[in-house]
Amino acid sequence: MRLGTEGVIPVSDPPHASSGPDTAVDENRLEELIIEAQTALPVELPALANRCASSLGLDTALIYLVDLQQRLLVPLEETLDPLPVDRSSAGRAYRTVSPRVTETDDGLVLWMPLVDGAERLGVLAVRTASLDEVRVRRSRMLAHLFAMLITSKRAYSDWLAARTRTVPMGLPAEMLRAFLPPHTVGSRRCVSTAVLEPAYDIAGDAFDHSVVKNVLHTMILDSMGHDLTAGLTTSVAMAAARNARRGGGDLADVVGSVDRALAQWVPDHFCTGVLCRLDAETGVLHWVNCGHPPPLLIRAERVRAGVLDSPPQPPIGLAGPLAPAARQVHETTLEPGDSVLLYTDGAVEARDGAGAEFGLDRFTDFIIRSSAAGQRPAEVLRLLIHAILDHQRNRLRDDLTILLFEWRPQH
Repeated sequence: MRLGTEGVIPVSDPPHASSGPDTAVDENRLEELIIEAQTALPVELPALANRCASSLGLDTALIYLVDLQQRLLVPLEETLDPLPVDRSSAGRAYRTVSPRVTETDDGLVLWMPLVDGAERLGVLAVRTASLDEVRVRRSRMLAHLFAMLITSKRAYSDWLAARTRTVPMGLPAEMLRAFLPPHTVGSRRCVSTAVLEPAYDIAGDAFDHSVVKNVLHTMILDSMGHDLTAGLTTSVAMAAARNARRGGGDLADVVGSVDRALAQWVPDHFCTGVLCRLDAETGVLHWVNCGHPPPLLIRAERVRAGVLDSPPQPPIGLAGPLAPAARQVHETTLEPGDSVLLYTDGAVEARDGAGAEFGLDRFTDFIIRSSAAGQRPAEVLRLLIHAILDHQRNRLRDDLTILLFEWRPQH
């Protein structure tokens, strides 16, 4: 097999039937390993990965998961050191979601991205004496298998959660993160991705997104305060929104459900937010803005100012005479390739040591330039939130959350 520049594996290389290991695989042994994988404890995954690699004619396989802030790739093998996302071949495979190859004294290492749907989990390091089409295909199969295993097991594994943390987590953040969905979801027609900071001390901010058939639901919330009650308010809001969605409610029903839930269960507390509903077949977008910064529409590498502005509405959860009689749902139609950006005020109000804000213009310009450079949406937000943290020297004065969704019907 030919290797491209910087260790890239060209996807257009034709298969070479005569090269590589014997194409016969011990299917019985492989079946045993797959069955074993279903009941394996998460801590047993490193050893299981090696046994699966051996059954496929490969040498070894190491699993690396990305940490909460997407700065490090942390090995599940506890004796090994993490690798930097921004300065390693492993990180390049993660950032670009494409295989990379490095040469060592012991042979070659193929870095395969671990992806569950649209969510980047980490990378799989497959060591092999040589590379050919068969080994690459088997390495890809192995990466798919372990991406599914990690996704299925991390929902209940404290060990997997602990491996991706670099500092202790605050209680409000622990509670709120239990409600958060994957950072990235999507389909062939649309993708939604989000980030939030401070990763270990988040309290009132949150995001939610879900794809139901041909509809993408997105939501961003910012609760009053920065304590356990703020996290509880946001958690109740997310649960109420999901309960209404899963019961078949439309966007007005969802907002009304959150209003009532907060007024009943956490009175005297409220949150601002934006809730959206995108028909991924037609591009019709409905949204409700409840006292929050307006969504931004990015079209043809420009921010279309005011397109998603709407008359002000009260925050969510106000009771008694302050409660709105009805929520206004607004509608527009997106064009193919459009992006919609939701954010909390902490994302643009971050200040450096001299007091200068990061600012909305710099915020949107960063997204436009990164997207124009070919970065995937999840990578755009990873780079953006690190730029904001660097601007404020990692000392945030407020929670910040960013959610970006794109309509790409031609995909």
